[in-house]
Formats: sequence, structure tokens, C-alpha cells
Amino acid sequence: MDTFHIHLQGIVQGVGFRPLVYQQAQNYGLRGWVNNTNDGVHIEINATGRQAQEFYRFIVANPPRLAVITNHTMARVANRDYASFTIIESGTDVRPNLPLTPDYALCDDCRNDIATTTNRRHNYAFTTCTNCGPRYSIITALPYDRPHTTMAVFAQCPDCAQEYNNPLDRRHFSQTNSCPACGIALFTDHETKTTIPQLVTSLRQGNIIAVKGIGGFLLLCDAGNRRAIDKLRQRKNRPAKPFAVMYPDLPSVKTDFCVSKTEEQWLTNEVSPIVLLKPRPVTCRLAREAIAPGLKRLGCMLPYAPLFHLLLQGFRQPVVATSGNISGSPIIYTNQQAATELAGIADRVVYHTRDIVIPQDDSVMVFSEKSQQKILLRRSRGLAPTLLKPGFTLPDNTILAVGAQMKSSFAFTNKGLLYVSQYLGDMDNYLTQTAYDHTVKHFFKVFQAHPQRIAGDLHPGYFTTQYGHDLAREYAVPFVGVQHHKAHFFAVLAENKLLARQEPVLGVIWDGTGYGEDGQIWGGEFFVYHHGRADRVAHIPYFPFILGNKMPREPRISALAIMPDSPLTAAMFTKTEHTLYTRMLLQPTLHTSSMGRLFDAVAALTLGVNKTSYEGEAAMLLETAATSWFDKYPIADTPAYAIDSRWENILVYLSQQIAADLKAKEPAGKIAARFHLFLTELIKHQARQQNSRRLAFSGGVFQNNLLVDLLQEILGGEFSLYFHQQLPANDECISFGQLAYVVHHTDEISAG
Repeated sequence: MDTFHIHLQGIVQGVGFRPLVYQQAQNYGLRGWVNNTNDGVHIEINATGRQAQEFYRFIVANPPRLAVITNHTMARVANRDYASFTIIESGTDVRPNLPLTPDYALCDDCRNDIATTTNRRHNYAFTTCTNCGPRYSIITALPYDRPHTTMAVFAQCPDCAQEYNNPLDRRHFSQTNSCPACGIALFTDHETKTTIPQLVTSLRQGNIIAVKGIGGFLLLCDAGNRRAIDKLRQRKNRPAKPFAVMYPDLPSVKTDFCVSKTEEQWLTNEVSPIVLLKPRPVTCRLAREAIAPGLKRLGCMLPYAPLFHLLLQGFRQPVVATSGNISGSPIIYTNQQAATELAGIADRVVYHTRDIVIPQDDSVMVFSEKSQQKILLRRSRGLAPTLLKPGFTLPDNTILAVGAQMKSSFAFTNKGLLYVSQYLGDMDNYLTQTAYDHTVKHFFKVFQAHPQRIAGDLHPGYFTTQYGHDLAREYAVPFVGVQHHKAHFFAVLAENKLLARQEPVLGVIWDGTGYGEDGQIWGGEFFVYHHGRADRVAHIPYFPFILGNKMPREPRISALAIMPDSPLTAAMFTKTEHTLYTRMLLQPTLHTSSMGRLFDAVAALTLGVNKTSYEGEAAMLLETAATSWFDKYPIADTPAYAIDSRWENILVYLSQQIAADLKAKEPAGKIAARFHLFLTELIKHQARQQNSRRLAFSGGVFQNNLLVDLLQEILGGEFSLYFHQQLPANDECISFGQLAYVVHHTDEISAG
């Protein structure tokens, strides 16, 4: 017999690959071995050529459910004679070159184990197997083996060890394997053991409890108790930003919400994200207005960790589930942090003894109502960090792209693999900056690599830009600045494999703010990508940007900037404010083309949203008003606001039309709807002007699922439309776009 070596790469560790290979080797009567190494799974077998081909084809075609094979090879090697087939110790003789496996939600088999009274894991809050449980959040090194995780401190009892070493058991080589006899302990303050019934009672009493999950602590309270929710808002300093809701099971979600097949699939799969759903007309169990004031959709999820599953099975009602932190700070993930920082928010803090290495919030997504286009709002638990299909060829060298200031992430490429970190928050907060640094340094440690090139934003005041420059100096490597909106554009181009296309692509990049190449604040941009170049071909006409960060927080200021001489905007201010602000508008130091600020202006004029308490609030309320209008009236019966024939006058003409509608006392929903239709007409106008039939969209504005549906319906017949697939359209995609830009311009940058 000959000897063959098989090498599998991708998400092949922590998903039950070695047990599957072992079982199939037994079925085929093969001798040899399988192991994990720092560059994937390796298999060596004694076999005839035909046997080897059949075995190889079977393994590649039938991997474990959670595995994703990105590359596989088989080659004949020097003959070795093996007595049996074994799983051998993992190898670490090469530098790590592996995708990082994400954390997975509780599987059905483990859910059944927990529910079965005769099972030794009955009601055990940390039940896992090779098909579920934490991975990325607990790994300390590669390859993924128990000694390289925070499970290393838990010695398995004889029963668990037998499962772990039994190739026919689904917990064979399950690195998170444990049970009540040898596993993770649950306790409250002063290390007092606690029980699920005690926590259920606390929820029923209207208390807030902080519970340590997979990626950090969540704050929970009764979703039907208005007083408890108001108390949570006050303590968390979160006056209006919507909360997510966790339900005991899918049938209870369907009782309160309309759930499409696609939404159901995502709610129940191994990612188990928060999905924004449309409530049914009557949902008596929820204090809806307290949970998501003024919004049409609510974020819902199912219990993805066994601890949450047990808690919700006991409570039998939905709970508010929000990150354990003060608003604006990163999620708290250590027991020590929680003891000091959550005590003032939660009435009870629930800890466990499994450490978290890398904290993560929950992933969030929404599906547009008509086209069911997936819109990722936050990429984190269950999805981060590996990006398996980047849309371009990755270099072997190590590049770090540090991302943006808001909704930050970083991208890291190493030896031909790409990682985009989980959502890391807004970098205005020192604690968030510390968490960002912690995650970057963790990557350096795990991959035993440091960057050979660093990319970042052009804005000199961004923490991430300064951080990138500091690292570049530390490692004596080049720093490449990439304009914010070009990074957005390159991100969506790369995701849709458009970087190598010969036809021109029009990029519609709309967001709140980004430092422009002319020193102004961009945000309503049109680019054309052709022959490898991205050129800015048009933008929303500039209008004054005043008062710094106060302007995004007070939409009335944007309204004043667009309509400075109108009594409609004068009425939004005191006489002193109006005099001062109009004087500033006469000699502004900055101008902006921001579509985000235009949304703010229209929301202030139409809905009276003069001040906001969280980013994007005005735009979300405007979208809700427009959606409510279209729920009653067809698109064909709602004319869009017209575009002035002279592009430089479009904002003046728009404001005149809105003012006329307000004077005629047209419903706010109709004005909001006409504005959304106006945006589709703007895009159509520019697409025809630029003679482009391919349109790519990025920027936070395209988290608006109504706008996405309108684009699909109105422009989809004439144009090919491209949206983000694996990343959010918001600034989380910036780091990936920076990296794509640098890789695409490597020769040009090197020559420069």
C-alpha cells in the first residue's frame, strides 16, 4: 500500500473534524493518523490510490456541519507503515496560519441533554459539544486545543474524559467539554452559589440582573415591565436607544412578531444573532414603547448559551437583553470588572468561573421587508473574526488596517488569510480604546506576527489613526492613509468581487461624516471605479458645518444650515441661539456634503426631532415614518421630490418643496416617504450621468432597509445593484476597505 497525505484548511478546528476523519477511516478500513496543526488539519493514510481518492472525496464533500473548507490537497508521500488509525497530538512546529473559529450557539443535541432528567447534564448551564459553545472568545493560542483555551484549568472527570477520548461520541475532542462534576460554577456576589429558580424569581420581582454569557455580561430585565425597563435606562444612561429582547423559543417569538423564513433561519442557526423584526399589531407581553421608542422594528434573539436557555425556560417570558456596560463603554467581560462596574446598574450580578479572553457583543442584522436583503448592522459573536471570501487575492505578508473612529474594527491579514475583528465600539472612550488595543495585541500573540504595513484613516484626530502611526513607528513599517469614503467603496467592491471588473462601477457612499481629501467633511459621495482607480465624480452640494460634535446631536442645526432664512428653522431656536448660529453660518470654517446631516435636517423639519440621544436616531425615526406611510399607500401614488436641473441647487429646491408640503400640512409620513424616493432619484440621475449600469452602496445610510427596498424596486430593473454581504455598511467595514485598498495599490504604494 502507498502512503498519502491530506491537508485541509479553513474553519476545520473546533468543529469535530478529527473525530469525523477517525470514524470514516474506520469505515474505510484505513490506517494512519489525523492531527491539528497551526495551519489546519493533516491526515496521513495507508491506502491504494483508489481508496485514497474515495476517502479524500468523501471527507471534502461531507465535512462536519460547522466546518468550512477553503483549501484542500492530497499528495503521495514516502511510504510509512501504520498499525492502526489514531488521533495524534497537535503540532505547533509552524507559525499559526488558521482561521479563528467563531463562537457557536447552543445546538439541539445539547439542548435535549439539558432537558432530559436522566441525563447527567440535566440543567447544567455550560453544556457544549463539538457542534456548539465558545471558541474565539476563550482561545489563548493556536492550534485550537484545550490547553490553548481558558478551559485548561478544568480537569475533566472520568465520565467527561471517556467522552472526550471516545471517537464515536459527539464530544470526542470537544475542547469545552465539562459537566456538573468537573465543570464551571455559577455564583453571585461574595461567591454565593446561585440557582436558576432564584434568578427567575428576581426577574419576576422587577429586578435587573447582570449575567455573564459567552462574550461578556448581559443586563436582563422583564420585557413586559415598564418600570424595570425605565430603571435600566436610567442606570445605564441610555434614555432612548433601543434595547434587544430575548425570547424563550421560536414559537413565542412568532406569537409577537412576523417572522419570514429567512429571519427564522438566522434566529435559529449557529450564529443566533439579534434580528430586527416587525411586531404583530398586538403584542401585549412587551412594553414596546419603552423598549424601542418610536421605532417600527424590535431586535429579537433566542438564548444562544445554555445558561440563558435555562433562565428563559424558567421565566417563560421575554426579557430585555442588553450589553453589560454604561452606554458608550465596551461590554464588561471579567468578573472583577463586573463586581465594581455593574453593581450600580444590576440588582444582582451572576458570574461563572470560565474566563473570557476576547469580549464580544451580539451580532445584529435586519432583512429588508420586500426584497429580504440581509443588512448586517453589527458583526460580532458568531460571525467574527475570520472573513473567508475577501474578493481579492491576499498577500503572504502581514498587514494591519486600523479602521475608523466610530463603530470601529480592525482588519488583519497574515499568510494569505484575512481576519476582520468583531465590532469594537466608538473610540471616543478610553475604556474602548483599551479594549481595542487588547484585541489587536491578542492577534499579534496568537499569530506570532506583527504588521509589515499599516493602513488607516486620513483624519489626524482619530484614535485609530494615531494608534496606527504609533505602531508604524514601533515596528518601523510604513503607514498608508486611505480616505474614509474610498475605504467604504473598496470594501463593497471587494465583497462583491468587483475589483477586477473592466466595466465602470458607480459607488454611492453615504454616511454621517468622513475626513475629505480637500479638508472638508464628506458624506454624500459618488465615486466611479474604473481601471483600478476610484475617482470622486459628484457629491451632495456642500453646506456649512458648525458647532463640531453638537451638530450631529442636534438635527435642528443641520436644518438651519440648509434653510438659514426660514421661519420654520428659526422656530427651533431661542432668539439668542438663532442670532449666534446664523452668524456662524455666514463664515463657516468647514463645509459638509453629509447625507447623514441631510437626514437630520429633514427629520427636524418633518418630525420635530431637534435633539437626539444616540447616533442615527433621527434617521431611524424618519425611516419609520416613511415605512408607516408606504404600509398604507403604494409607491406609485407617492411622487418623489423633484431634482433641480442644476445639481448645485438640489438642496435649495428640496428644502423649498418640503417647506411647501409643511405649509400645506401634508402628513409627516408622506414627507418622509417623498424624501426617501427623492434619494433614489438622485442615485438614478448620477448613474445615468456617469453612464454606469453597476451601482455599489456603502456607508451607514444603507442600513436603512426601506431605502434598500426602494432601490431594489425602482432601480433594480435598469441597474445591477451591489450591497455588502459579510460586513456592515457602516464604519465597521472601513478597516476591510483600507486593507483592500492597500493590497490593490501595493505596487503604486511601494513605488511611492
